[in-house]
Amino acid sequence: MNNQTSCRVCHSPFFSEPLLLLKDMPCAAQNFPDTTTIASDHGQDLELSQCQGCGLIQLGNPPVEYHRDVIRASAFSEEMQGFRRDQFHQFVTDYGLLNEKVIEIGCGKGEYLSLLVESGTDAFGIEHLAESVEFCQASNLKVVEGYLPETNTPLEAGPFKAFFIMNFFEHLPDPNAMLKAMTANLTEDGIGLIEVPNFDMILQQNLFSEFINDHLFYFTEDTLRSTLNYNGFEIIECKSIWHDYILSTVVRRKQPKDLTYLTTFQNKIGNEIHQFLDEQQGKKVAIWGAGHQALAVISLAKISTRIEVVLDSAPFKQNKFTPATHIPIVSPDELDKGELEVVIIMAASYSDEVHRTIKERWGTGVSVAILRNYGLEVIGD
Repeated sequence: MNNQTSCRVCHSPFFSEPLLLLKDMPCAAQNFPDTTTIASDHGQDLELSQCQGCGLIQLGNPPVEYHRDVIRASAFSEEMQGFRRDQFHQFVTDYGLLNEKVIEIGCGKGEYLSLLVESGTDAFGIEHLAESVEFCQASNLKVVEGYLPETNTPLEAGPFKAFFIMNFFEHLPDPNAMLKAMTANLTEDGIGLIEVPNFDMILQQNLFSEFINDHLFYFTEDTLRSTLNYNGFEIIECKSIWHDYILSTVVRRKQPKDLTYLTTFQNKIGNEIHQFLDEQQGKKVAIWGAGHQALAVISLAKISTRIEVVLDSAPFKQNKFTPATHIPIVSPDELDKGELEVVIIMAASYSDEVHRTIKERWGTGVSVAILRNYGLEVIGD
């Protein structure tokens, strides 16, 4: 009965024992039996498992046959329609989507898509169920027939500034494929609104009746965040809405981290060290510290030819050479000879301790500068 043994998102194995076994449950939440099919209708056991890796709780059962189709009863709720109208209007305002191309993935009969049009977006939809597509098109909505992971991308109408997946994500047997396909149809600065049933609330309220074969996934806020992060999205906002039944998450495509400021700071430090060395007028200079930070600074600042030795208290480093720059590493006792006149301390969190040691053992006979996280601090007499 349990066809799935590993996580549909991160592919780690499930814990060996299921969390729950629900016996003789309805086979589906749609396509109710009628007088012609009731004789063949039967219950089904649902097995709820949890991923050992990301912790996502999900059914091991296969998806229902109609999992690509969106069928919404919410269209009959005036309260929900009013809520969505206000929600979409605010969303469009907050994220500058007026007249921008947006798409709803799994738009059903256009219940929400029509509200997106009403909110001022250039709204498109994609829906798998042919009769729903026909209904949308007859209502002058821009809808194509398809199921995004199975559709050749990019979509003709794209790319889109925003996408919406409204209580459909938990039905998808391969959410990774859906998000990957959506990314291919999204602008670089594109955002998304993804909503799922709130499993945190289900647990808090003991709602054992919330399990159904249609819903393969049961997302907490933590596992929804990790799923979206895993698929290249960062979370702008995640909150519970609609009497806490829904987790509503705003996402955007991850962008490469901008680290150019580190290069700027690297150059600043290098210039400060070279300026300091210029001021020493031929004095013999040592660096105290053969940790990885000091080794990096020596290389990046290109000061190896201006340094006599590197001092380090660790015996296993002494009588060796700095990697790449090949400066001799010696014991701090080298200062006893009186030949080294200047020490630049590059000992990270140990720098103040090293400074105290120099003062106690060698007094003012050695000039000191300390490399801080903000720059080079020259210590006065």
